Amino acid sequence: MTRFYTYQHHHYCGIDLHTKMMYVCILDRQAQILVHKNIPCQEDAFLRLIEPYRDDLVVGVECIFSWYWLADLCAREHITFVLGHALYMKFIHGGKTKNDRLDSEKLARVLLGGNFPQAYVYPPNYRAICDLMRRRTYLVRLRGEIQGHISITNYQYNLPPFEKHIGKKGNRQHIVERFDDPHVRLNVETDITVMDQLHGQITTMENYIICHAKRFDPRTFYRLKSVPGIRDVLALTILYEVQDIERFPTVQQFCSYCRLVKCEHASAGKKLGHGGARIGNSHLKWAFCEAAVLFLRQSQRAKDYVARQAQKHGKGKALSILAHKIGRAVYFLMKRNDAFDEDYFFRS
Repeated sequence: MTRFYTYQHHHYCGIDLHTKMMYVCILDRQAQILVHKNIPCQEDAFLRLIEPYRDDLVVGVECIFSWYWLADLCAREHITFVLGHALYMKFIHGGKTKNDRLDSEKLARVLLGGNFPQAYVYPPNYRAICDLMRRRTYLVRLRGEIQGHISITNYQYNLPPFEKHIGKKGNRQHIVERFDDPHVRLNVETDITVMDQLHGQITTMENYIICHAKRFDPRTFYRLKSVPGIRDVLALTILYEVQDIERFPTVQQFCSYCRLVKCEHASAGKKLGHGGARIGNSHLKWAFCEAAVLFLRQSQRAKDYVARQAQKHGKGKALSILAHKIGRAVYFLMKRNDAFDEDYFFRS
């Protein structure tokens, strides 16, 4: 469900933000333009521009990668800051003419009209550690791509399969000796060197994040690990991506945010399909889907449950149903400060 910012203020500031410049538009309650100017992305320049209008001012910005500094500045200066959900603002980009000047004015007018779709502003003290966890995920996927390139190179020359899993550092020692061509040897040796470096850095990041989680919220961290299939990495992902379970009033909103349910499109009583697949948190979607697969390895009751669902919906849909069920369980686990109970989980 989309949350709109509906509070009333004396002044409304819409900003089309970029990395070096920002177009600022300030309106009063009567929708009259007071300021419409392009300024550098500098704290002093922004504060000087809004100084005459700081009396009950609200600042609205579309959610792009460079909003951190502006949110922190508004927090320090006690200025109301609202972050706009980029995917819900398609109407801003649908005009016949589009430029920074028009976009900033549209943001201000949408903010004035109470139709500004909100995105969640992560607290500054949790924002960096969440980004570090996402960076760790990127490095793991990069390591997997390099490992796949080594396997493809091995198949290109029709060599015997690897006897041991090359994902482990000790099993990559003699891979280079398989190849006679010096160019191929250098190619594979480069891959192995990068994998070794990534492995060490990923381990360092994981240990650092786990130590932080044990100080940040150790009880929730260990409660999440009570779910079969959820270990350190998945628990850390859920812990930092959710951050505060109280921002989800209902379990339905939480599952929608995690992309565990499909959004139905309907008109005049007719179903027109589904949409909104990109709206939500992709990291939580991955975490719960991964947890569902790992849950099956550890629980016979989960295998029986998925088998029953597969008879009705097919195997792929059955796994999605299990992931949705785990997501609902995690919501109430975090909401009620309770541990996972498999008997209660399968009771319904």
